[in-house]
Amino acid sequence: MKRLLIVTTISSTLRAFLLPFAYHFRAQGWQVDAMAQGVSNCNECKQAFDLVWEVEWSRNPLDPKNLLAAPLIIQELMAQEKYDLVHVHTPVAAFVTRYALKDLSKQRKCKVIYTAHGFHFHRGGQLLKNIVFLGLEKLAGLWTDYLVVINREDELAAKQYHILPSERVRYMPGIGVNLDHYSPQEVPEGEVVRVREELGLSPENPLLLSVAEFIPRKHHRDVIQAFAKLSRPKVHLAFAGRGPLLKKMQLLAADMGVKNQVHFLGRRDDIPTLMRASVATILASEQEGLPRSVMESLSLEIPVIGTRIRGTQELLEGGYGLLVETGNINKLMEAMDWVLEHPQEAHMMGKRGREHISAYDLRQILKLHEDLYTVASFCQI
Repeated sequence: MKRLLIVTTISSTLRAFLLPFAYHFRAQGWQVDAMAQGVSNCNECKQAFDLVWEVEWSRNPLDPKNLLAAPLIIQELMAQEKYDLVHVHTPVAAFVTRYALKDLSKQRKCKVIYTAHGFHFHRGGQLLKNIVFLGLEKLAGLWTDYLVVINREDELAAKQYHILPSERVRYMPGIGVNLDHYSPQEVPEGEVVRVREELGLSPENPLLLSVAEFIPRKHHRDVIQAFAKLSRPKVHLAFAGRGPLLKKMQLLAADMGVKNQVHFLGRRDDIPTLMRASVATILASEQEGLPRSVMESLSLEIPVIGTRIRGTQELLEGGYGLLVETGNINKLMEAMDWVLEHPQEAHMMGKRGREHISAYDLRQILKLHEDLYTVASFCQI
């Protein structure tokens, strides 16, 4: 039996993106385990994986405490379970795990694959930050057998900076979106009516939606400020997600005079319904890898307003959404206004998006992982 360990920094990453991979490879006879902080409290994770392992580390990739206790836990687990393959995701988990396994990897006793969900160095990033994170990626590249990148800018950067030899850099179009689930035909109209009634919306109340964790790089502040500047009392804005900036954004909405039009929904399990209830989705981030919320929205034929950054631009350029510069409140407001003023054009933009997103189907991504895992030529410890 082949043994695979998937490692992420926090369990919500497993729950949001990687459960289909566990089910897929377990169905092929693999043992598929997971390690993350908080995973023991994630019922969906415990159901999807054979075994789950708890680990504590800081989400700050520069926190030196990450290199103290966690590597010993990982090394002990490897000695116990003898995994053939370790696939790491997210910066902290990826760096610490590769550091912990660097000797085993050098001895070719296991294979380590890293999926970069958007390098922390990128065009438009701060110079010092880019230098630091590029240096960390190059260092960790010495402990990595294969690097998976999910957008073309990162693919170019990985090869330009020789993070790994080019033949060991693999481009995959994202982490996959289930086009059968994220389909207009799979969202009953009655559910759309229900969610709009939940928000107190009438047919005269268009809804804009943003699905993103409340952290600084997602720029919720820009969305609220642009929405307030829009000055349309009948239009509503909803945020789906949680995070440390949630209360600040609630206060900002009140300060901007749009408290009664802005809905903070927390974590939701009905994202497809929320998207179908909206005229457009908005992602105002300054940094992304290849944002799933954009792919989900396009899959559901809902147009997207996004920022002109790596990943988002790759998904939207070509007439599948509206692109604005990060932090440009006026242009963001104008994009909202365009969607509201041109409903038919916006609708057709969403329809084209569904056709475009077929290349990002989860089934294709699973097949690419199968191919990579085969090439990785497993070795026993």
